[in-house]
Amino acid sequence: MAEKEDQLDSQDVLSLVSNSLRTTKALFGPEFASAPTFEKTLGQSTKRSFKETFEYGNVIEDFNYRRKNAAGKEKDLEYAPSNALAVATNPNAPSEQALVRQQGSFQGNKAVVGQVPMQSLEKINNVPSAAHRLAQESQASLVKRTLAEQIRPQWHPPWKLMRVISGHLGWVRCVDVEPGNEWFCTGAGDRTIKIWDLASGTLKLTLTGHIAGVRGLAVSPRHPYLFSCGEDKMVKCWDLETNKVIRHYHGHLSGVYALSLHPTLDVLITAGRDAVARVWDMRTRQNVHVLAGHKSTVSSLVSQEFDPQVVTGSMDSTVRLWDLAAGKTMTTLTHHKKTVRALALHPQEFTFASGSSDNIKHWKFPEGAFMGNFEGHNAIVNTLSINPDNTMFSGADNGSMCFWDWKSGHKYQELQATVQPGSLDSEAGIFASTFDKTGLRLITCEADKSIKIYKQDEDATPETHPNIPWTPSNMRRRY
Repeated sequence: MAEKEDQLDSQDVLSLVSNSLRTTKALFGPEFASAPTFEKTLGQSTKRSFKETFEYGNVIEDFNYRRKNAAGKEKDLEYAPSNALAVATNPNAPSEQALVRQQGSFQGNKAVVGQVPMQSLEKINNVPSAAHRLAQESQASLVKRTLAEQIRPQWHPPWKLMRVISGHLGWVRCVDVEPGNEWFCTGAGDRTIKIWDLASGTLKLTLTGHIAGVRGLAVSPRHPYLFSCGEDKMVKCWDLETNKVIRHYHGHLSGVYALSLHPTLDVLITAGRDAVARVWDMRTRQNVHVLAGHKSTVSSLVSQEFDPQVVTGSMDSTVRLWDLAAGKTMTTLTHHKKTVRALALHPQEFTFASGSSDNIKHWKFPEGAFMGNFEGHNAIVNTLSINPDNTMFSGADNGSMCFWDWKSGHKYQELQATVQPGSLDSEAGIFASTFDKTGLRLITCEADKSIKIYKQDEDATPETHPNIPWTPSNMRRRY
């Protein structure tokens, strides 16, 4: 009896299942044109397709989105995979069969269950799909970074030697040009200051008074004064109407190597081996500020009208920008690895350059932002000069001279100084340089006790005198 009951129960279950299948086929058969194995195929394929879509849909869609952007194709997603979390948590979400009907086709016995239109998902769930949100959030990070473009250098006429002036008995260490551009003065290791006519190169005057080498000169643009400093710790003010010393500025504890006049204030700044820069009142001779902070000799100094008004370069391989009103450091630039022996201000831009044996560096005021390197002068750079035509000159200890295009950093000409007859080859060093007020003449002070004047070749053209070939490099970038 028990076996018969079990058989009847199993027959009842089979009949119920078959009735259910027949009912399902009657309801959905006309829509999908099913095959005899429809129920089995629908269950397996639907389960597999929806599992792929729900579990890996966001990853697949993000990958496709990135690939489209990289190929430069359309960036807006027309379709996105269904949001599994929204479907699972939303009671109004459609069933699997409804999603299959939304997609809309069967291929043979295999259900095609793929992507659902994003707009329908947003209407069903009342929120954007996860893939859509991910695509929007990652769009900003997919924007291609714009690299700095290499600036093509401007053609400049080559420079050539115009005149050699002799007269000093020691190394010529400093030079400055009178504001009227009629004469210039030089100081040398023979303890004298000589004034030369710029047009003819003839000697006009010799000033004596220092008891050691003269290391710095500055001609005032607003007074008939000439300021000088030297290795004898002295800072002197010369009256050019009487050619005599009228003021001394006492305070430095060792040799004074650099000197600069403020363009608008009656202030004089000097610096030297005592590792400080001193600010003097020109008339009262009072030491207004002592700019302390460097750890070694201050070898170069420039001043300007705007903040930072004083810039110093030291043998401790740092450059400091100073607040003249407070007498404190604004910024310390530590990019150099070697002694900073030269500084130069651009006459028109709010920028400057610093020279060392490792590199010549380009900086931007007022915060001292690093702009780039001038690479290629492999020597100890003693002097830098910049003219209004965006030409920078650098002179080194071994007599090598480089001319640079300021905008691009391209070295367009390189020369070697020729020593005077009777001098040693080792006496080819260049200690100081300056352009005249027009920027058309370059004056250099050299170790062979001579002063050389260079000018641009007036007959040169880009065809007859091409510059050193320029090859763009990724190493130099403009920031």
